[in-house]
Amino acid sequence: MDLQKLTGSIVALVTPFNEDGSIDYASLDKILEFQVTNGTDGILVLGTSGESATMTDAEDIAVAKFAVEHVGGAVPIFGGAGSNCTRESYNKSLELEKVGVDGLLVITPYYNKSNEEGIYQHFKTVLDAIDVPAILYNVPSRTGCSISVKNLERLSKHPRALAIKEASGSIGYATEIAHCLGPDFGMFSGNDDMVLPLMSLGARGVISVWANVMPKEVHEMCKNYLAGNIEEARKTQLACLDLIHALFCEVNPIPVKQAMADMGLLQANYRLPLWPMTDEDHARLRRAMEGVGLLG
Repeated sequence: MDLQKLTGSIVALVTPFNEDGSIDYASLDKILEFQVTNGTDGILVLGTSGESATMTDAEDIAVAKFAVEHVGGAVPIFGGAGSNCTRESYNKSLELEKVGVDGLLVITPYYNKSNEEGIYQHFKTVLDAIDVPAILYNVPSRTGCSISVKNLERLSKHPRALAIKEASGSIGYATEIAHCLGPDFGMFSGNDDMVLPLMSLGARGVISVWANVMPKEVHEMCKNYLAGNIEEARKTQLACLDLIHALFCEVNPIPVKQAMADMGLLQANYRLPLWPMTDEDHARLRRAMEGVGLLG
């Protein structure tokens, strides 16, 4: 599958769990179908929203394999291959590639706090080994480190580097790296409240938590912007800001899983250290969902 021209909304899919903590494949099937039938442009499994940090390697591969087989090429599937250990990320990338993912998401090496060259070599080691494209993930609030502008300038030239998922929350950083974007290397917003600002700098769309509950709307917002229907896109972004903020009123993916449970898509089960949201925050979330018509 050629991903060079991929634009729009890639959902950062949650991983449904049963009450005993096992993977809920029946709900996974349901939410995959929900995404495909509502026009999502791509599906990312095993990212932060997928609670991959609490899953075993065997579970990761099983979830990716399930998604690939059940989507059947209708949209591209990306697999999260992140680790603070480069060797682990390298091995996981190759295993995900074997089960048929169309692309990978590779995060900066968290906790270790590597130096500049170490971060570059972390990504380069994985990129050199794979045969599918990879999106580089910059989210310093989660990892404690960032992809520097100089490193992105180097990495963006690698033939397997497809794009950056930019989730620093900094328009300044996004502006500084915009010169790296072009036909061979793109950017996707990693923040749902900043999709259009980053698209104005050249981003191709978003890798979205919000799209778990509103896949059609996020897809259409991105497509409207890219088609020049800026005002329609702007209306969607602004109309859904209360919901977007509510989806992050507690640490992701706690609120979005609760929202999906309220919509009947899955059960709001988590793996520790994640825990169900407070009643106060749940009430806020429900009000925001009602405001955009997700609940009656």
